[in-house]
Amino acid sequence: MLSLERQEAYRSRYAAANPGWRPASHVYRDLVVAHLTATTRVLDLGCGRGGILEELYQRVGLAVGLDPDLLSLREHRVPLLPRVCGLAGALPYADESFDLICCSWVLEHLADPARALAEVARVLAPGGHLVLLTPNRSHPLLLLNRLLGWTRGRLVGRLYGRAEADTFPAFYRANTPARLRALLGRVGLELDLTLVGDPTYLAFGDVFFRLACLLERFIPTALRVHLVGVAHG
Repeated sequence: MLSLERQEAYRSRYAAANPGWRPASHVYRDLVVAHLTATTRVLDLGCGRGGILEELYQRVGLAVGLDPDLLSLREHRVPLLPRVCGLAGALPYADESFDLICCSWVLEHLADPARALAEVARVLAPGGHLVLLTPNRSHPLLLLNRLLGWTRGRLVGRLYGRAEADTFPAFYRANTPARLRALLGRVGLELDLTLVGDPTYLAFGDVFFRLACLLERFIPTALRVHLVGVAHG
């Protein structure tokens, strides 16, 4: 199995050998930080047990987390952070409630992303932004995941040692650049998108890591594994 700690070690090795490359999570964090001020109202959509606001919530005017998993909310690492158990497709907030919505590792799990993104657009204030991070369903690993019927999280559990409580069904119904742009366009949001490669998902040992790095050289930009972007009106 490939633990998260081991994967991060391989990411450090890959970054050292490829100047200028940064993990998608770092790109995502920087995009979030770029839109923060002391008065920003932020919603972490799908906050889980912590999320991006763990380290940033004290820098904004209002920080709120929402997640459908009650156990994750109860075990949240920032007990003082206001959080709500709810669904992305029926956000329990008034129109124009937030200046920034953060959304990482969530879109792939939405059965109805069109409805969820309509809700996002509704609760965003004029001039607000959605910052997102999600897998690209066109990446070979994601194609394998779907072909083998492991979209219910079994691939994650078997290969990466994640707990069953932290794996959820994946639908990938918003998870290509074209599909994501189309869904956001329908609700009046324009997307600035970056695709980030990462060979470490196949780094089950040094040999696999070297092969994955070689494969990464030949993967077209459109097939890179991570979609990171900012949507705005």
